Amino acid sequence: MNAQATSLDTSAEAERVVIDRLRAMSPAQRLSLALSLSQSVRELALAGVRQRYPNAPDREQLLRLALTIHGRELATAAYPELAALDLR
Repeated sequence: MNAQATSLDTSAEAERVVIDRLRAMSPAQRLSLALSLSQSVRELALAGVRQRYPNAPDREQLLRLALTIHGRELATAAYPELAALDLR
């Protein structure tokens, strides 16, 4: 059977190698990888907020990050001060 890659930019063979390596990891290793990737995504999102709002205070940037990651409803529940800010 000739497997087809599910990624548009990755060959089926390369994808198979990645999947095999992930399957060979222990649960602790997979968790560590997932946490590392999540942290990287958060850092990239914060960099994007800082690029779009370079003059905003740090707290406002963090609140904007919360909006980006969690959406308005959850972010406002976690940070009630968001409701009082004019964040467009």
